Amino acid sequence: MSVDFTAKEDLVSTRWRFRSALILAMAADALQILVLPLFGAGAFSPAEDVLDVLVAAVMVHLLGWHWEFLPAFAAELVPGVDLVPFWSIAVASVYRKWKSITVTAEEVKKKSLTLEGEIVANR
Repeated sequence: MSVDFTAKEDLVSTRWRFRSALILAMAADALQILVLPLFGAGAFSPAEDVLDVLVAAVMVHLLGWHWEFLPAFAAELVPGVDLVPFWSIAVASVYRKWKSITVTAEEVKKKSLTLEGEIVANR
């Protein structure tokens, strides 16, 4: 399952998915930074590993597969490095990519409509 980046009717749904994913990412990062270091470190903490697997699964469900999720998941398993908010960074990166694709698609559509209008006007 992947998010359709160009469909206008799915724009509200897509934005809702990104908001949900960002809230989940921020909550997971905050939980890992503030609470879970008390229970263990990095790959030796089963609670953090379960949380990371669940977060990865929900992210893929909400936004589809993106390469940004793989380094975030791998970094969350390294002791000490998991204190960096990699899930939030990954979602922000996917959003940035989606936004640039959406803007580019809208610009191309506007240019093609303008060109069609000019061709029709010249006839």
